[in-house]
Amino acid sequence: MYGVLERQFRNYYKRAAQRKGSTGENLIRLLECRLDNVVYRMGYASTRAEARQLVSHKAITVNGTVVNIPSYQVGAGDNVSVREAATKQSRIQNAMEISTQMGLPDWVEVDEKKLSGVFRSEPEREDVLPDINENLVVELYSK
Repeated sequence: MYGVLERQFRNYYKRAAQRKGSTGENLIRLLECRLDNVVYRMGYASTRAEARQLVSHKAITVNGTVVNIPSYQVGAGDNVSVREAATKQSRIQNAMEISTQMGLPDWVEVDEKKLSGVFRSEPEREDVLPDINENLVVELYSK
Protein backbone atom coordinates (compact mmCIF):
# COMPACT_ATOMS: atom_id res chain seq x y z
CA MET A 1 0.00 0.00 0.00
CA TYR A 2 2.82 2.42 0.80
CA GLY A 3 5.08 1.21 -2.02
CA VAL A 4 7.84 0.06 0.32
CA LEU A 5 9.93 -2.99 -0.52
CA GLU A 6 10.38 -5.93 1.85
CA ARG A 7 13.78 -5.05 3.30
CA GLN A 8 12.86 -1.44 3.97
CA PHE A 9 9.53 -2.52 5.46
CA ARG A 10 11.34 -4.87 7.84
CA ASN A 11 13.56 -1.97 8.93
CA TYR A 12 10.44 0.12 9.61
CA TYR A 13 9.07 -2.75 11.70
CA LYS A 14 12.28 -2.92 13.74
CA ARG A 15 12.19 0.84 14.41
CA ALA A 16 8.51 0.62 15.35
CA ALA A 17 9.21 -2.23 17.77
CA GLN A 18 11.92 -0.18 19.52
CA ARG A 19 9.56 2.74 20.19
CA LYS A 20 7.30 2.90 23.22
CA GLY A 21 3.67 1.98 22.67
CA SER A 22 1.93 -0.32 20.23
CA THR A 23 4.26 -1.65 17.54
CA GLY A 24 1.46 -1.68 14.96
CA GLU A 25 0.48 1.93 15.59
CA ASN A 26 4.13 3.00 15.57
CA LEU A 27 4.59 1.25 12.23
CA ILE A 28 1.61 3.10 10.74
CA ARG A 29 2.98 6.42 12.07
CA LEU A 30 6.43 5.80 10.57
CA LEU A 31 4.92 4.97 7.18
CA GLU A 32 2.56 7.96 7.26
CA CYS A 33 5.49 10.31 8.03
CA ARG A 34 7.41 9.33 4.88
CA LEU A 35 7.84 12.33 2.58
CA ASP A 36 6.24 10.61 -0.42
CA ASN A 37 3.18 9.77 1.68
CA VAL A 38 2.96 13.31 3.11
CA VAL A 39 3.10 14.72 -0.44
CA TYR A 40 0.24 12.36 -1.36
CA ARG A 41 -1.79 13.25 1.75
CA MET A 42 -1.33 16.98 1.11
CA GLY A 43 -2.86 16.48 -2.32
CA TYR A 44 0.14 17.40 -4.48
CA ALA A 45 -0.12 13.99 -6.19
CA SER A 46 -3.04 11.72 -7.03
CA THR A 47 -1.20 8.49 -6.12
CA ARG A 48 1.68 7.54 -3.83
CA ALA A 49 3.72 6.47 -6.87
CA GLU A 50 3.24 9.89 -8.42
CA ALA A 51 4.21 11.51 -5.11
CA ARG A 52 7.36 9.37 -5.01
CA GLN A 53 8.25 10.55 -8.51
CA LEU A 54 7.71 14.21 -7.59
CA VAL A 55 10.07 13.79 -4.64
CA SER A 56 12.68 11.91 -6.70
CA HIS A 57 12.61 14.56 -9.44
CA LYS A 58 13.34 17.33 -6.92
CA ALA A 59 9.94 19.02 -7.17
CA ILE A 60 9.41 19.11 -3.37
CA THR A 61 11.07 21.15 -0.63
CA VAL A 62 11.01 20.57 3.12
CA ASN A 63 11.60 23.71 5.18
CA GLY A 64 12.96 25.44 2.06
CA THR A 65 15.49 22.71 1.21
CA VAL A 66 15.07 20.41 -1.79
CA VAL A 67 14.69 16.81 -0.64
CA ASN A 68 14.76 14.00 -3.21
CA ILE A 69 14.56 11.03 -0.83
CA PRO A 70 11.04 9.53 -0.74
CA SER A 71 11.68 7.81 2.61
CA TYR A 72 12.67 11.07 4.34
CA GLN A 73 10.85 11.26 7.69
CA VAL A 74 8.82 14.46 7.97
CA GLY A 75 8.51 15.84 11.48
CA ALA A 76 5.76 17.83 13.16
CA GLY A 77 5.88 21.47 12.10
CA ASP A 78 7.81 20.83 8.88
CA ASN A 79 6.82 22.95 5.88
CA VAL A 80 6.40 20.85 2.72
CA SER A 81 6.09 22.80 -0.55
CA VAL A 82 6.15 22.33 -4.29
CA ARG A 83 9.10 24.10 -5.92
CA GLU A 84 8.32 27.17 -8.03
CA ALA A 85 9.44 25.44 -11.24
CA ALA A 86 7.05 22.52 -10.67
CA THR A 87 3.93 24.50 -9.71
CA LYS A 88 2.87 24.84 -13.34
CA GLN A 89 2.67 21.07 -13.90
CA SER A 90 -0.87 20.10 -14.83
CA ARG A 91 -0.73 16.85 -12.86
CA ILE A 92 -0.10 18.78 -9.64
CA GLN A 93 -2.93 21.19 -10.40
CA ASN A 94 -5.30 18.29 -11.19
CA ALA A 95 -4.33 16.43 -8.02
CA MET A 96 -4.93 19.56 -5.92
CA GLU A 97 -8.41 19.98 -7.42
CA ILE A 98 -9.29 16.38 -6.58
CA SER A 99 -7.88 16.56 -3.05
CA THR A 100 -9.75 19.81 -2.36
CA GLN A 101 -13.00 18.07 -3.25
CA MET A 102 -12.16 14.92 -1.27
CA GLY A 103 -10.83 16.74 1.80
CA LEU A 104 -7.47 16.64 3.54
CA PRO A 105 -6.50 14.80 6.74
CA ASP A 106 -6.49 16.76 10.01
CA TRP A 107 -2.74 16.37 10.53
CA VAL A 108 -1.82 18.44 7.46
CA GLU A 109 -2.59 22.06 6.61
CA VAL A 110 -2.29 23.16 2.97
CA ASP A 111 -2.45 26.50 1.17
CA GLU A 112 -3.73 25.50 -2.29
CA LYS A 113 -2.71 28.77 -3.94
CA LYS A 114 0.93 28.70 -2.77
CA LEU A 115 1.17 24.88 -2.99
CA SER A 116 2.68 24.91 0.47
CA GLY A 117 1.64 23.06 3.58
CA VAL A 118 2.55 22.25 7.16
CA PHE A 119 2.75 18.75 8.62
CA ARG A 120 1.08 19.50 11.96
CA SER A 121 1.64 16.25 13.84
CA GLU A 122 2.03 12.52 13.48
CA PRO A 123 -1.36 10.94 12.76
CA GLU A 124 -3.13 8.83 15.35
CA ARG A 125 -4.39 5.36 14.46
CA GLU A 126 -7.98 6.60 14.24
CA ASP A 127 -6.93 9.14 11.58
CA VAL A 128 -5.63 6.51 9.15
CA LEU A 129 -7.80 4.33 6.92
CA PRO A 130 -9.35 1.45 8.88
CA ASP A 131 -8.70 -1.16 6.15
CA ILE A 132 -5.16 -1.72 7.42
CA ASN A 133 -4.87 -4.53 9.98
CA GLU A 134 -1.48 -3.75 11.51
CA ASN A 135 -1.82 -6.63 14.00
CA LEU A 136 -1.43 -9.14 11.15
CA VAL A 137 1.75 -7.38 10.02
CA VAL A 138 3.15 -7.38 13.57
CA GLU A 139 2.27 -11.06 13.92
CA LEU A 140 4.11 -11.90 10.68
CA TYR A 141 7.27 -9.92 11.45
CA SER A 142 7.55 -10.83 15.14
CA LYS A 143 8.59 -14.38 14.27
